[in-house]
Amino acid sequence: MRIIIETGTPFQTVKEYLKYELHLSTGMISALKRRERGICRNGEPVTVRCLLSPPCELELAIEDGEEDKNPFLVPEPIPLNLVYEDEGIVVINKPPHMPTHPSLGHHGGTLANALAYHAGARGGTFVFRPINRLDRDTSGLVLCAYDRVSAARYSALLKAGCFQKTYLAVVEGEVQGSGRIDRPIRRATEGIIRRETCRPEDDGAEEAVTEYRSLATDGQISVLCVTPITGRTHQIRVHMASLGHPIVGDTLYGRPNPQMPRQALHAISLQVTDGPRTVHFFAPIPEDIRACLATHLPKLNPEELL
Repeated sequence: MRIIIETGTPFQTVKEYLKYELHLSTGMISALKRRERGICRNGEPVTVRCLLSPPCELELAIEDGEEDKNPFLVPEPIPLNLVYEDEGIVVINKPPHMPTHPSLGHHGGTLANALAYHAGARGGTFVFRPINRLDRDTSGLVLCAYDRVSAARYSALLKAGCFQKTYLAVVEGEVQGSGRIDRPIRRATEGIIRRETCRPEDDGAEEAVTEYRSLATDGQISVLCVTPITGRTHQIRVHMASLGHPIVGDTLYGRPNPQMPRQALHAISLQVTDGPRTVHFFAPIPEDIRACLATHLPKLNPEELL
């Protein structure tokens, strides 16, 4: 991996740049130090104590090897709806009914399988590195990294609160105005999948905050713009159900809906702020949610919701 560094303090060391600018872990930096020509400045091997003295070119031998590859991840020619792609990341509009990655019950047909096939044309070893994840039946934006450096960088941005994720949710009942749900979530006792709200002092409690704004309602269903402030498993689904307004079609926290064979939840917008630069990705409302809205709110123009 080559990085062109055009500006910066002349007294910054390579180690400081790797740790604070690229957000590489101590272990990753140590691995680079052990590799032949692991760190080069302007084509010459250097130690991490070397001063960068921009402008310069930094070369890192950080490519994945066969030892990093998941031997059980089989590339599959599944079409992908790519929203954005560059050398470091790819943003995908994941369809419903597709798991993000293989699990005990889903070895194939996942986003990871599809991306492994797509990335095959790039050459080299593919390692699946999702920065954010979506439930199997939640559609919308997923950002994945193609390499260790990009994964470290975007994971740090996510942890620092630089990701603003917005969901479109169709819930049961009438919801007016806006609100903030500040209720901890923990794993429920009946099984390993289900979650529940709880008190802060309860065992396993994790802080969970969700903000929502009502966009439209007919009394039977409501369309919400939802922003999770934290990122707990099933957070939006659990929080809306705790208000008595479960996601339409959510069979785990609500009830089946003949019109929606999955939860009507869509990750519609993702905004990432990286220093002075902000990028915004958008995933159009999928057809099944559009059909649900057309039944209940026929005069509503989905394109004007947000």
